[in-house]
Amino acid sequence: MSATPQALPELVSFLDTLEEPHILCDREYRVIAANTAYRRNFGTGRSVIGRTCYEVSHHYSVPCDQAGESCPLARSLRSGQRERVLHLHHTPRGEEYVNIELSPVRDAEGEIAWFIEKMEPMNVARGLSDRQGMVGRSPAFQRMLELVARVAPSDASVLLQGESGTGKEVVANAIHAASLRSAAPFVAVDCSGLPETLFESEVFGHERGAFTGATSRKPGLIEAASGGTLFLDEVGDIPLGMQVKLLRLLETGTYRRVGSTDLRKSDIRLVSATHRPLKEMIAEGSFRQDLYYRLNTFPITVPALRDRQSDIPLLVESLLERVAPKRRLTVSATAMKLLRHYAFPGNVRELRNVLERASLMCDGEVLLPEHFPEELHTDQVLPAGQTRGPEAAQDWASIERQAFVQAVRSHRGSRRELARKLGISERTLYRRLRDAKLD
Repeated sequence: MSATPQALPELVSFLDTLEEPHILCDREYRVIAANTAYRRNFGTGRSVIGRTCYEVSHHYSVPCDQAGESCPLARSLRSGQRERVLHLHHTPRGEEYVNIELSPVRDAEGEIAWFIEKMEPMNVARGLSDRQGMVGRSPAFQRMLELVARVAPSDASVLLQGESGTGKEVVANAIHAASLRSAAPFVAVDCSGLPETLFESEVFGHERGAFTGATSRKPGLIEAASGGTLFLDEVGDIPLGMQVKLLRLLETGTYRRVGSTDLRKSDIRLVSATHRPLKEMIAEGSFRQDLYYRLNTFPITVPALRDRQSDIPLLVESLLERVAPKRRLTVSATAMKLLRHYAFPGNVRELRNVLERASLMCDGEVLLPEHFPEELHTDQVLPAGQTRGPEAAQDWASIERQAFVQAVRSHRGSRRELARKLGISERTLYRRLRDAKLD
């Protein structure tokens, strides 16, 4: 490791003992020193010493805050404190998400002289096409990912909220993978698919003879997730009677198997998800307020596909690798325009289903507009020139409902086929039909 004469040799030597990638910068963004871990993870064969951090990491000619990003160094100069951000960095493996933690170092006069920057790659998401994990670069995706990065190392309960098909279970998996419990199990429970009579037995377990048919002792999913993460999907569908038992588990960390009087201690991290408006359900009396506050320690909104339109080409490339791994399929410019202007009420799940169907319809290597279903060619698109950012989403609920109603009324076939076409489960379809009074 080398350094300029202004840097304290002891500080430079200390950085080289750290396992995580670290660099030392001055107030002018120049890299003074880089430890072995940094050079191993982020080195590109060219020395970084004397170059600016924004040129090395982002290939920018100006600091991050002048290029539309959040710059931790500029923020630290203003606040005088440690700052954390999530950035896309250039690495030998391509662009990767990296957690940045920057700490100011003061001189004898108390003025900030240098900054120590620690970098931790976030392997659960990529800014490029990838066969695994989350993919995206849009502002909405990055805002969500920064929250994931902050909460993952803790044991705080997380509530994921978002529309059906947005990938809430994928986000829950990412939280688990980036946590200190990643080596332990990740157990998912579909609460909408468990009737009240089975919910308690499945989640908490039961003893032999606890009820008719209980011929042996059965550990519950809480035990199966011991040491890891329990993911409760569609938590808004948990019956009121079971909500009390779940609240007790969260408050005391203990539970009982059905048919047992013995208290058992749980060791789980709870992540839950729902597409339902829990606050409205609280007002209606169908969801407990105290349970909501227990689940909602750290809320994260998973953005709809319409709010991350710029991610569609990345998602298309990534999903095609997953649905047709043995083919090198691409999408024509006209077909991509079609995809980018479709409403996608079923979100990423619907996009995956659309691409899988198109891959089966295509005999060549390029997906054309005629390979996509009729819905993409109808008026279920955004008006010309309208963007799909948060500023355009104010009336989207009514637009999405109209698109759904139109899809239902124009469909000729079974409910199962309709659910597949919309990219949602049959349970979700029936729930939406009921909400739209079409059942």
